[in-house]
Amino acid sequence: MKFLLSALLVPTLAAAAILPDTLGDYHRTATSQPAIADRQLWNEYGLKSAESATYENGTDKLNVTAWQLQDSTGAMAAFQWQRPSSATLSNLASMAVETPDSLLAVQGNYLVSFAGTKPEKPQLDALFGALKNVDTTSLPVLPGYLPSDGLVPNSERYLTGPTGLSRFDGVIPPSAAAFHLGAEAQLGVFRAAKGDMTVAIFNYPTPQIAMQQASNLGKIPGAVVKRSGPLVAVTVNPPDPDAAERILGAVRYQATVTRDEYVPTRRDNVGELLLNAFILIGILLAFSVVSGLAVGGIRAFRRRGKKGEELEAMITLHLENR
Repeated sequence: MKFLLSALLVPTLAAAAILPDTLGDYHRTATSQPAIADRQLWNEYGLKSAESATYENGTDKLNVTAWQLQDSTGAMAAFQWQRPSSATLSNLASMAVETPDSLLAVQGNYLVSFAGTKPEKPQLDALFGALKNVDTTSLPVLPGYLPSDGLVPNSERYLTGPTGLSRFDGVIPPSAAAFHLGAEAQLGVFRAAKGDMTVAIFNYPTPQIAMQQASNLGKIPGAVVKRSGPLVAVTVNPPDPDAAERILGAVRYQATVTRDEYVPTRRDNVGELLLNAFILIGILLAFSVVSGLAVGGIRAFRRRGKKGEELEAMITLHLENR
């Protein structure tokens, strides 16, 4: 029975393996499963698997934890949630922050954390290169609509469902947000003279849905709401209504229109087609003239070399005598 249970568990554990055996000169010495707190929120972000490992290179150690999520949006949302409030931007990756003793970075749909000792660029590149099934889809543009003036550093939270809304806001009811309609939201905390305020920007599939949900969100007591295209910005019970109006007024949707338009090439130009036809005719005529002159010249040269002899006389079969 124990052997059968082990046989069933081995494929599961193998499938959950994320981290490689080596990171440059560092070799893995231990592997474990990290404790997952707030499992419901992790599930909402699309957590698929997680793994922790210790790497050693002599006396140097790297403690690494990696989370594999469903897509790059989930990894970005988990990154905003997991980064320390005192973290600063890192140039080791396009989306990374660091503290004196830690590094948090995103690669596609993976979130990777280094604790204790921070890696250098070669070790991080080796880890990113070893990750499997990396999602390369583009990130949502919604975070870019969050105003930067007065924004508390590292206070942003990306919301994909009611669990995150309750966890990071707690004032807006999930029924008013209507995540079942395909909404996502970017939340941030803003500092004002009379106190901090939380602002959430919801992105809905269409402006019509946004208009309907702006009305529902406006029914929340103390809510200040602004709609711009498919975006709905809302803050509830702001300590400074004037500051709230200024922040919400900075949320402006800008539509990006792209068209798949066929670009004509030279082959589609009738004039180019006729010109190329005449060029081909000229080449053929020149070739014919040169070939004719060459053949005639050769025959004339051979005649001069065989005076008094008939050159290449016609062969006859004399069939009349048969």
